[in-house]
Amino acid sequence: MTATLDASGPAPADPTRRERPSAVTPKHLAAAGATRRARDSRLKIWVGSVCALIVILPVAFARVLPLQNPDATDLGSRRLPPLTDGHLFGTDQLGRDLLARILYGGQVSLLVGILAVLVSGLIGLVLGSMAGYFGGWVDTVVSRLLEAQLSLPLLMMLLLVVALFGPSIPVITFVIAIAQWPEIARLTRSLVLVEREKPYIAASRVLGLGKTAILTRHIVPNVIKQTSLVVLLLLAQAVLLESALSYLGAGPQRPFATWGRIISDGQDYITTSWWLVTLPGLVIVLLVIGVNLLGDGLRDRPAGSGLRALLGRLALTGKKA
Repeated sequence: MTATLDASGPAPADPTRRERPSAVTPKHLAAAGATRRARDSRLKIWVGSVCALIVILPVAFARVLPLQNPDATDLGSRRLPPLTDGHLFGTDQLGRDLLARILYGGQVSLLVGILAVLVSGLIGLVLGSMAGYFGGWVDTVVSRLLEAQLSLPLLMMLLLVVALFGPSIPVITFVIAIAQWPEIARLTRSLVLVEREKPYIAASRVLGLGKTAILTRHIVPNVIKQTSLVVLLLLAQAVLLESALSYLGAGPQRPFATWGRIISDGQDYITTSWWLVTLPGLVIVLLVIGVNLLGDGLRDRPAGSGLRALLGRLALTGKKA
């Protein structure tokens, strides 16, 4: 007799057959390095987001919050401690509400920091991509500029440029951007050097695409994600640089109340009115820690943990149900 084949599909599994138990338990999976890194990454993202939003949201909506005029002086209410007479953070040496000054001053500090990292990110991305892809004299010129920039004392260079051109917001923004672009350019150059040797770049050349088209359409979109994480981390450094310049008197001049200027004005009363220096400093620290934790968490986040992967897992769970 000839055996007939069932075209309906494979034979059902034997119900009496037992699967071999796995030696890998959920406890082992929880203790694995990849699981630990994913858990630490999620924790950094959540903690960093909360710390950053605690500062950014009140600063962004300072003009719609029921705050007192940050420039209104009241000599009869000088140096009131926090939680006194409706002043949540107390008052400064001229009777001005400290919370209002911190929030309004944060608008200037954050504006300078965000504009500076955007400009530095654009400069670093363009020059780093050109140096990494074209090579030759372009790479040589960009590399020499990087070395010359990194060899200069950062704060001294900032003070010199501000002294020459004046402490206006555009000048300070441009100076901080020029100080930060080498870090972005170095990273972008190294990423492009790796990316240009991949097979899809050779295939693009075979198809007749020019160098500029390959760089702008294929290479830059593949490296911009890693570059954007560095730009995020540089935001904290830009805010610190602006605060340092304002503290030294080289920041935006009055009537702008920046965080560094608030600390500088209150340092003479640190022994008797601690909140004049401590509270603005804590705001800066909270923002810097939040941005750094958020950037580190996004950088260390394992592959397949984004929104697309989450939606895919949810769809798979729905099909199984």
